[in-house]
Amino acid sequence: MSKVNAKEFLTANHDRFLSEFNEFVAIPSVSADSAYKADVVKGAQWSAEKMKSIGLTNIQIIKTDLHPFVYGENLTAGPEKPTVLVYGHYDVQPPDPFDLWESEPFVATIKEDSYIYGRGVSDMKGQILASFNAVEAVIQSGDLPVNLKFMLEGEEESGSPSMKKFLTDYKDLLTCDICLNPDAGMASPTQPSINYALRGIASFEITVFGPKADVHSGGYGNVIQNPANELARVIGSMIDADGRITLLGFYDDVQEMSVEERAELNRLSDGTKDFLEQTDVPKLFGEKGYTPIERAGGRPTLDVNGMISGYTGEGGKTIIPAKASVKITTRLVPNQSPDKTAEQMRAYLEATFRDTVRWELVYDGGAPASISDRKSKYVKALSDGLQEEWQTQPIFERSGGSIPVVGEIQKILGVESVLTGFGTPGNAIHSPNERLHLPTWTRGMRALVNTIYNLGA
Repeated sequence: MSKVNAKEFLTANHDRFLSEFNEFVAIPSVSADSAYKADVVKGAQWSAEKMKSIGLTNIQIIKTDLHPFVYGENLTAGPEKPTVLVYGHYDVQPPDPFDLWESEPFVATIKEDSYIYGRGVSDMKGQILASFNAVEAVIQSGDLPVNLKFMLEGEEESGSPSMKKFLTDYKDLLTCDICLNPDAGMASPTQPSINYALRGIASFEITVFGPKADVHSGGYGNVIQNPANELARVIGSMIDADGRITLLGFYDDVQEMSVEERAELNRLSDGTKDFLEQTDVPKLFGEKGYTPIERAGGRPTLDVNGMISGYTGEGGKTIIPAKASVKITTRLVPNQSPDKTAEQMRAYLEATFRDTVRWELVYDGGAPASISDRKSKYVKALSDGLQEEWQTQPIFERSGGSIPVVGEIQKILGVESVLTGFGTPGNAIHSPNERLHLPTWTRGMRALVNTIYNLGA
């Protein structure tokens, strides 16, 4: 079979790539909801078939206690060439609330604004497909210049609970020189980015118990403690007026950003205008002494993710609820420990709750932050690949999100990760109407082709 130019192959197969995009998005691989368990397995099977079709071998669907991993490889470049492990996750966030979607969440819908809409299009099925398509294009154009391994998980949106054991058990299979992780994004469709730091995470649920059952607020108000009121008071004091988290010792281990880092993060903008436009809030809020762009990636956070208590239906119901609960996550920066943060949370609650209620803290686990060498040869290969396509120097960013696998790969496999991606701000990941800019996605595939050749060089 005659060989073709890799980028010409991408252009010629664009319609097929979009058709496969539709197939992948149509699988509702929601890892956090057991009702979708069979669909997550379908996502793994689809990924395995795709690996086979692009020229990977030794393809395995590896079971875990929760959802399967998918592995495939092409090691034809030989031992003298570097081995690149490409990471991705085929699971997605729940689509709720359905009524806020303007199109079906599991139907990939292309609109006139050149965006494709659907759950997972940006986070991260579109990024996985970009990687698959780039690899296929390089294979079709000639010999692979690097050895490639793919590792896809189905638990990232559930905190990757099986990741540590999987990496430990399959350490020899996953041996590599560098991990290429496209689960990140770009500053804008015209400004490529490289993410060199990710925040960690620690997750909690707090439940406060009051009376043994809901009681009449007229009969018991001002006599017993309302658990919802008490919970609101306690979580409301976790952040002060200056945006500082009040858990004792919370900032003791925080790794401060260097002057050079802060200058690079603010090179294009301090983020104020972008954050206001993306969220439509009247004014930004956060820790004093740092710009919005610095706070978004380089400083720790504490956020309420959801609260439940009492009657929430139509009309009124004059009760004091029997209990109230809240889900909280903290985003952590390098040097902070999720387990230590859990200890700080418990100590704070013990010191702050009144003895008029009973309370319970559940620590749902976490993952450490990670940071990579911005000056490594692998980062340069990616930087040059992006610059060749966009004709502009990539900016270096710290991501506000958490990708637990990055820290675990660094710790267990002993290699760093190079992070990129082709989602842009305003893509509504984790929200209704998630979307991905198709022209940027197409250019991203071309940049990945450049990067594969650069890594081989």
